[in-house]
Amino acid sequence: MAEPVLSIRHLCKSYGALVVTNDVSLDIPEGELHAVIGPNGAGKTTLIHQLAGSLPSGSGTISYLGRDITREPIEERVRAGIARSFQITSILANFTVLENVALAVQARAGSSFRFFGRAAQESGLNEPAMAALRMVGLEARAGRKAGTLSHGEKRQLELAIALATEPRVLLLDEPLAGTSHEESGALIAMMRTLKGRHTIVLSEHDMEAVFALADRISVMVYGRLLMTGTPEAVRADPQVRAAYLGEEAAGC
Repeated sequence: MAEPVLSIRHLCKSYGALVVTNDVSLDIPEGELHAVIGPNGAGKTTLIHQLAGSLPSGSGTISYLGRDITREPIEERVRAGIARSFQITSILANFTVLENVALAVQARAGSSFRFFGRAAQESGLNEPAMAALRMVGLEARAGRKAGTLSHGEKRQLELAIALATEPRVLLLDEPLAGTSHEESGALIAMMRTLKGRHTIVLSEHDMEAVFALADRISVMVYGRLLMTGTPEAVRADPQVRAAYLGEEAAGC
């Protein structure tokens, strides 16, 4: 296995007596699409928050390219090359599609948002923003208000925002949540094109998508990693089937 781009050791997060992530250790190599699955409340979204820096860890360490980033704030992780999407869409509804992505370009450069109205006209922001929109198929929507997009298009926009920060690592938290069959198909195809170009950590409930996309899968139950392995190994594991997959695995 290649050297890990992300190395997680004994990561924990608790809220009083409630332990949400419990002694999670995992290595994710460069270029891997690594899926994290498990039932509701397993700790998947909390783990994504911890990796992104939007939630501090109670204990344990996170290393990125050999550097300890456990206590680094989210903006430093973005500048270092770690970007994320959210389980619930997080866009500026009254800004245009292009402006939403241009803000991400500006943030990646470390600029202040205070001068966005003027800076949004600069080619240095618009050109990379348009490139990100082309990658997700939203170039034709650039001038529309983001709030008028369909749910699936909003998920595409959120991915464009993440890509505009020029990430080495993409953290995707249930990108298919709430999408139609057609929209999810488009997003799955898009994620397939990103495989290998980015290291991707994907938290997702859609098992068909997970087994179609993932190089390896980690199964979380009650905050702990039950197992990590190839899709074939996970599908066949009796503990995983009993704890989570059940008969879903038979159709994947």
